[in-house]
Amino acid sequence: MILELFYWPQIQGRGEFVRLVLEDSGVDYVDVCRTSDGLDRLNRIMHGEGAPLMPFAPPFLRVDDLWLSHTAAITSFLGEKLGLAPLFPQEQLVARSVALTIADLVTEVHDTHHPITVERAYETQVEPAKLRAAAFRDYRMPQFLRYLERTIVRNDHTGGAGVLVGTEISYVDLSAFQVIEGLRLAFPRAFERISRELPRLIALHDRVGMRPRLASYLASERRLPFSEHDVFRHYPELDG
Repeated sequence: MILELFYWPQIQGRGEFVRLVLEDSGVDYVDVCRTSDGLDRLNRIMHGEGAPLMPFAPPFLRVDDLWLSHTAAITSFLGEKLGLAPLFPQEQLVARSVALTIADLVTEVHDTHHPITVERAYETQVEPAKLRAAAFRDYRMPQFLRYLERTIVRNDHTGGAGVLVGTEISYVDLSAFQVIEGLRLAFPRAFERISRELPRLIALHDRVGMRPRLASYLASERRLPFSEHDVFRHYPELDG
């Protein structure tokens, strides 16, 4: 099986949600843009050359003759193909819904440091960013995280064993892990305040991080550090 991930080589970003599924499954894959001609290939595909789709932005993925884009679509496809998804159709649909909700959260995180436009540097929109970040810290982040906590509680009531969907750790749990990692970095003070309400979500994060293949990846050079070019960024003035 040929597996090629196309994403920017310098940052975790949205591509990291895909990398976590690939690394945890143990499957062989190519992180294309870390190869010599990878960025050229990415740009050609984004301009409509060399693939049967023209993505608006990375990440996008090739699996043999199939191509797809968008983080939640990719992680759900891979999860179901590689044994990291619930088994039953209704649970698979629930998992996709949770993945899309996490994608919404990631977008709102990005908008805290680029509330006006992605084309302008953070330093040109600091004051609007402070307002957007305050609303995110005080209202939206708690809403999203409480929803994930409630999702685990509800699933536990039907035998879920501390995961978001089904009975085993799946790709959406890996996505939740990445969100917690990112929010702890970007908003450490705000996250500490809300974390007291999230015992099951924090426990799930810790379980995911101890999975052998994932732990090995997280400790390796393949796991890029967060940076001020990423989705999750730490600007102290935005943490409140």
